[in-house]
Amino acid sequence: QVQLVESGGGLVQAGGSLRLSCAASGRTFSWYSMGWFRQAPGKEREFVAGIGWSDDRTYYADSVKGRFTISRDNAKNTMFLQMNTLQPEDTAVYYCAASHLSPAYVSSWSGPWGQGTQVTVSS
Repeated sequence: QVQLVESGGGLVQAGGSLRLSCAASGRTFSWYSMGWFRQAPGKEREFVAGIGWSDDRTYYADSVKGRFTISRDNAKNTMFLQMNTLQPEDTAVYYCAASHLSPAYVSSWSGPWGQGTQVTVSS
C-alpha cells in the first residue's frame, strides 16, 4: 500500500495562493489515481480535485474550478495542488488520497489517506 505525506499548507490572506504537495512511497506511484480532499471544522470531508493514473485526466469540484490546478510528477512520486485566488471558505485540512479507481468514481475511494495539512485563509 502506498504511504502519503502532505505538505505546503499555511496561513494566507484572501486572494492569495498556496501550493500543496503530496509525496508518495511504498508502491508504484504511477499506478494510482490521486486526489485531494478537504475537511472544514464541523463539515464532512469533500472531494476537491483528482487526476487519473492512466490518462492524467483531471477532475475538480465546482467550488474550485478555475482556481485550483492538480498535477503529478511520476518521476518524483509527487502530486501537487496549486491553489489560487483563495477564499476564507477554502479553509480546511487538506488530505491527499490514492486509489486504483478513476477519480470519476471518487465516491468509492477508501484510502489510503495522508495525515493532512492545514490551510487557513484570512479575510
